[in-house]
Amino acid sequence: MMFMSRGNCGICVLALILALVGAGWAQTAKPTFSPDHAILYRRAVGFLDQAEQKLKAGDLAAAKSVVKQSNSLFTLLQKEYASVLAERELSPQEDEQLAINQKLADDNHAQADRLMAIAAAHEKKAQDLEAQRQEADSKASYRQSRDDYNRAQNLYLKASIYSLRNQQRIFRFLAP
Repeated sequence: MMFMSRGNCGICVLALILALVGAGWAQTAKPTFSPDHAILYRRAVGFLDQAEQKLKAGDLAAAKSVVKQSNSLFTLLQKEYASVLAERELSPQEDEQLAINQKLADDNHAQADRLMAIAAAHEKKAQDLEAQRQEADSKASYRQSRDDYNRAQNLYLKASIYSLRNQQRIFRFLAP
């Protein structure tokens, strides 16, 4: 057995106490959350809710505008809380919901990409028909192209909303 002298033992005990106290300070020293950030969070979530309502009502332009506002507020919060987010651990339920929302966002985005390609093909067909002076068929193809573009925009907005719902979940700690 190895025995420590009284002086070495005192130093070890002091080092142990300082380590425990330091660890305790590190755990209790939580970042301060500004009430202004809580307001920004509530506004971002409100914009997100409005975007869903506008999208359901078929108002793509208004939905897109409100999604942009929500995104800019969440982006600001990401910058302000980058270090907190890096250290924050999510619960298994939160992780699961984030994964579901991300899959829905990815699926909607992929569908929108496919629709954009179809819309471009319809537009090209309409131009070809127009060049051949087949006005009725050309107009029908342009109409189909426009409808495809609108459905694609709708899907892109849905994908953005799912992604922003993840931001809402991540920043939930700012909710009162």
